[in-house]
Parts: sequence; structure tokens; C-alpha cells
Amino acid sequence: MPVPRPPVSSLRVVASVSAPSRREARRSETRAALIEGAMRLLATQGFDSTTVDEIAASAGISRRTLFRYFPTKADIVTAWAQNMTDVLTASVASCPADFTPQDMIRTALEAVVPQMAKNRAEAYAFACLIERTPALLSVSLRKYAGWEDALAAALASRLPASPDRALAARVAARSGIAAFRTALDEWIRLKGRPALVPILHNVLALQAGLLAPPA
Repeated sequence: MPVPRPPVSSLRVVASVSAPSRREARRSETRAALIEGAMRLLATQGFDSTTVDEIAASAGISRRTLFRYFPTKADIVTAWAQNMTDVLTASVASCPADFTPQDMIRTALEAVVPQMAKNRAEAYAFACLIERTPALLSVSLRKYAGWEDALAAALASRLPASPDRALAARVAARSGIAAFRTALDEWIRLKGRPALVPILHNVLALQAGLLAPPA
């Protein structure tokens, strides 16, 4: 007996859901290019010193078109930070089942670093922008809160069952975020000259050693 085929209309719905249209793809490309260019300009000139008109001009679009993508300058930086949050969330979700909590945290935080920018100099400039601009403090804090939520949710699903499992997952996630922020502060202090990932590894090792129970 032949297998019944779904109606043509349902096939069209599936196709439209699974594959973005050319217009959507072009909009996504424009948005990504706009974020990258704006971050470069903001990092070079300073957040407060850069106008919306300058950002629009650098992207070759009108002020009105820019506002269709981002209502404010801070929203551009928020979108840049959200890209890293999405990568961290996907990374921690794909960790093998035999990974320890420490492995998961390290792997997820490492995955964020290449998403900061296309090269180390720009990554350093973008990190300085978001970490050292008072007007962007709320953006930075929301970014880390999102990372913590993603890590805690993943850890809670893998830690041994106990009444305090959710609390233990939150403690581990927050300690991981603290390690990343400490590594980032050290990287900024060193003016971005060394690579960030080895600094992160060192901070995580120091953290594990200090918090390990005595032999």
C-alpha cells in the first residue's frame, strides 16, 4: 500500500518554516554587518562620543533604516552580546554526557571567545567598550546573567539528584561566570596582548585549586 503524502499546502508550510526566505537572509546579513561595523565605530570613538547618524552613515544606510533594526545605540551592543549568549547556550547543551561540571563550564566559556570579534585586536576593543563604559553596565550585567542562566539550567539537568541540586547548579554557574570576568579583567589589564583563552584556563585552575577540599 502506498504511503500517503501530506497535502501540498503542508509541504509549503514546512519548507517556509525550515528555510528562511531570501529577504530574511538578506536582512540577517545586513543586521550582522551593521552590528560589526557599529561595534567597531563605538570602540574606536567611544560610546558616548558616537552618534546614531555616524553609525548609520558608516553602514551606508539612513537613520530611519537604522532605527528599524535598533532603536538605540545600546541595543546594538546588546545584540552583539546576545550572539555570544546564543553560542554559549548551544555549546553547553551539546556537551557530551560524561563531561564534568568543570568541563562543561570551561567548554562553554571557551566557545564564547571566538565570537567576540574576527581578530584579537577587535575583540579586545569590544571587551573594553562593554566592560569599561558606564552607560553599558546594564548591558554587560544582562549578558552575564544570561550566561549564568544557561549554565545553571544545563548543570541542573546533569548533577546528581539532591534537594540542593538547583542551588548547586547556580553556585557552579555563577563561579564560572566569575572566573570569566576575572580572566577578562586580567586580559584588559594586559591590554589584550596575550590570548584570552590561556588566561581563562589559568583562572579556572586557580579557582579549582583554591576551592578544592584539603587532602
